Amino acid sequence: MEAARVASVDSDLEEENRVLGTSTPEELIEWAFEAYGEGLVASTSFGATSAVMLHLIQRVAPRTPIVCVDTGYLFPETYKFADGLVERLQLKVHFYTAVMSSARQEAIYGKLWEQGEAGVKRYLEINKVEPMQRALEELGAKAWMAGLRSEQTQHRAGLRRIDRQDGRIKLHPILHWSSEQIDAYMTRYGLPYHPLFEQGYRSIGDHHSTIPTTADMDPRDGRILGQTRECGLHLPLTKEQDESLKSSGL
Repeated sequence: MEAARVASVDSDLEEENRVLGTSTPEELIEWAFEAYGEGLVASTSFGATSAVMLHLIQRVAPRTPIVCVDTGYLFPETYKFADGLVERLQLKVHFYTAVMSSARQEAIYGKLWEQGEAGVKRYLEINKVEPMQRALEELGAKAWMAGLRSEQTQHRAGLRRIDRQDGRIKLHPILHWSSEQIDAYMTRYGLPYHPLFEQGYRSIGDHHSTIPTTADMDPRDGRILGQTRECGLHLPLTKEQDESLKSSGL
């Protein structure tokens, strides 16, 4: 029965992607809001060019709840940038944090981001994955919009504009936009880049493990000291993560 249900969902997604594959970001967001209503949620990191996706949502579906996962280690500039965008665009943002405070994490585990692959994985699960999954559950999300773009990572290059992740519909309105299209949109509407963008931070995460990148580097190489290009939010849950979240009541 489960296999048949998954096959049916995949078939529906193929048809929706065929019909909406060439739609504009605005048209896809409008379709999503009409299809999922209060079950539609968006996420943002308030990163270098996050203003684009947030502005699109504000224009087309302004009542959409927006989730920002706050690790407790964001740059001071990120917090100020977020406050400015929330006020300017009148956004409905829900900030979610880890259950365990950053101070307690360091006291018990040390600086996980400096502890190799296993440490980084644990850090991301505690500070990124669990808070996002909790947000989706508490907000009753049936569909989740994110401003991922195919040119950012190998994983994202394989995504569809209407996809599925962990049982939810996942929407990527600007998936196929180039950096030039992003810049053009920001110029057209006078939107601000993250204040660290001009200092070479083209992909911005936590202050302890984000570094500037040069023109010959991939922007995502500046994240988590170059150890991984994905923070975990946009990857399917592993069996272990799923079991851990279920045991926590999510």
